[in-house]
Amino acid sequence: MNRKSLPVFLCMLMLASSALAQSSSKEKKKKTPAPFAWNNPIGAAGLEKYGLPKGLSHQTFKSTSMGLDVGYFIYLPEGYEASGDRKYPVVFHLHGGRPGSEKKSIKLSRFPDEAIKAGKIQPTIYVYPNGGPMSWYNYPQKENGSGENIFVKELIPHIQKTYRTRELGIEGFSQGGRGTTRIMLKYPELFACAAPGGSGYEPEKRIQDNDGAESENVVFATGYNTWDLAESYAQREDKKRLPVMLWVGTKGFNYEFNLKYSEFLKSLGIPHDMIIAPEIAHSASGIYEIRGDELMGFHQKHFAQP
Repeated sequence: MNRKSLPVFLCMLMLASSALAQSSSKEKKKKTPAPFAWNNPIGAAGLEKYGLPKGLSHQTFKSTSMGLDVGYFIYLPEGYEASGDRKYPVVFHLHGGRPGSEKKSIKLSRFPDEAIKAGKIQPTIYVYPNGGPMSWYNYPQKENGSGENIFVKELIPHIQKTYRTRELGIEGFSQGGRGTTRIMLKYPELFACAAPGGSGYEPEKRIQDNDGAESENVVFATGYNTWDLAESYAQREDKKRLPVMLWVGTKGFNYEFNLKYSEFLKSLGIPHDMIIAPEIAHSASGIYEIRGDELMGFHQKHFAQP
């Protein structure tokens, strides 16, 4: 290499090193999950920025088991404050992803808001809770990791005490669909209807087959999965009381296992329906866009009319 070409070479080397460092930095950022918090508020200005309904707000309650403030978003239909002692049905939507955050599914709130204003469904409260560090699992290996118990034993009673409520429905997507399935099978008496969507029944099957192990680093209690819980639920005399709706897109990576789980429920004599959204990927909002009226209508069918 001659002296004239040396500066050019050094310049190219510096540019390559910089690009490599930036690429490495991006990879690190991509692999690092967002830190978990039980309380993730967004103010009214932030909600307005995202074009979310005026009836949606962030609220908290004090967890007696953890001594922490736990956040949730709640959508109150227009006229709630002025409706006296009128009571409203409630739908809990359990977010996907892991770890949890009550912010994850709030963009879906525009669908019930639009449906209510269009007169397609009755005024209904929608709640978007925080699933905890393992998203709807009780996971004692993590500090304050009882996501299921916080939801079932603390948030639901708080909502019933704080707001004027009637029947309760539950739905969720992806990780939230897994949580919805486990919770509806363990606590069917709490709900008038249940709709797990896009659920990861393949990892739930892996947990069953590996004595609780989802992976080398994630191990749940034995029997704490949608497959074993369904077998236990099938032994209940009231197994046909709870209306169940599975919902999934045909392009979603959990589609095939949702079909397998449906067949499994049929083999156990557990009645249920399915909403299959053609050509839709793994997306709750994508399914809501084309089949949302049907999904919301499923809940309404099992709520008393005002």
